[in-house]
Amino acid sequence: MKRLHRLLYPPAWSIAAKLSAALLAVAIAPMSFTAYYNLQQSLESLEAGEYRKLELSATSAASRLDQLIIDIQRVLTQVSNDAGVVSFLAATTSAKREAFRPNLQQTLLNVFHSNPDFDAVFFMDKDGECLASTDPSFVGQNYAFREYFQQSIQGHSHVSSILVGTTTKRPGLFLSHPVRSPKGEIVGVAVLKIRGEDIWAIVNALQVGSLSYAFLIDQHGVIISHPDQSLLYHSLNPLPPETLKQVVTDRRYGLDEIKSLNIPELELMVKAKEPGHSGYHFPSEQMSRIVGFAPLQVQPWVLGVSQPKTEFKAPLNRLIWQHGSIVVMVGGITAIIALLLARSISRPIRALTAVAQTLEQGNFNSEPLLELPSRNDDMGQLVGVFLHMSDKVRDREQKLKQQVIELKIEIDETKRAREFAEITDNEHFQELQRKIQKLRASAVSTGETETEYYQRLQTQVKSLKERGRGGE
Repeated sequence: MKRLHRLLYPPAWSIAAKLSAALLAVAIAPMSFTAYYNLQQSLESLEAGEYRKLELSATSAASRLDQLIIDIQRVLTQVSNDAGVVSFLAATTSAKREAFRPNLQQTLLNVFHSNPDFDAVFFMDKDGECLASTDPSFVGQNYAFREYFQQSIQGHSHVSSILVGTTTKRPGLFLSHPVRSPKGEIVGVAVLKIRGEDIWAIVNALQVGSLSYAFLIDQHGVIISHPDQSLLYHSLNPLPPETLKQVVTDRRYGLDEIKSLNIPELELMVKAKEPGHSGYHFPSEQMSRIVGFAPLQVQPWVLGVSQPKTEFKAPLNRLIWQHGSIVVMVGGITAIIALLLARSISRPIRALTAVAQTLEQGNFNSEPLLELPSRNDDMGQLVGVFLHMSDKVRDREQKLKQQVIELKIEIDETKRAREFAEITDNEHFQELQRKIQKLRASAVSTGETETEYYQRLQTQVKSLKERGRGGE
């Protein structure tokens, strides 16, 4: 518990730990702030770049479709102005029309075989009836209900959505153009149908990742190209009632109902005028996606390039990982440097503490300081001053001990002198001295020597001791 308290209580840390923590804080804090700021800026720039990449991919595919439509419109314009076609549609009787048919049929075949994307080429009179076609099943059918006929009979070129043919049931893109007589009168409509699969192939060929795909919506927000064909002819969001009625009446997609996917995030794609991007989630998929989109120039369609959010964020995650690795690496190097620097500072201090303890205990040992590498900095000067101080302290201690011994001897002699004076000055002692003097005088008067006198006294003392023992 005490160890945990020391670990969690910074004032109780060792000086090496404090220095390491301080150096790390000083080094890591500004570096982390700078790295975070740079990372945010880089992420914003990279994210904008990824969005721009999707938008450019969509723009590129949209341009390809634009160019395809423009090229086919040129072909269709040339066919509409062909003299044989004009003569055929302008004929007032069946006999005259049949006279022009061989040349017309050859023209149809030449146009049809000029491009493998063409599914059919056919001509309609002013009433919408097909009079000639590369597909015999078209002849005799009336397509007056189709929008492409209604637009062209009024003098406008038209490009349809990818429709489902009422006759063949094959999807296709229908381009129509009015056929005018030399007097400028509209005598019929020329139609060129492109295979829907070929349009889908152009769109589906665009990929920017393993799970990415492209899709195409028309001016109403109805999907007309998607790699998942179960989503074809679904609207991104519910269509307005009038639009839905028009689409169903026109039998544009061969369906009686247009189902909605209910993706409000993609509403900004419908009739978009500029490239853009958005996040969304398809109900049928268990992942969030990012779409970059771009409008076509010759058609009110919008092409989108969809990418999983995880795949989209992969470059961002790599950037985060790189920045994090750099911070960790630099932090590790900084930590090692801080630890070495802290140890280089704390090691002399620990050695000084150990030597000071031996000095305190009276058993001075300067080896820990002598083992330190020589250094000329402040710490080296402190060690030198401490060693010099310890020598002075030891000298003073020796002198103090000698002085104490001398003082003790002097005190003992003074004490003995004082005790002797107390004894000799005592009245009883003086009386004994006088008695001794008398005894000495009496001994001299009897002719005994002092030695003989003392021996006699000792003999008497022994005799008295023996008597005392016998009485016991």
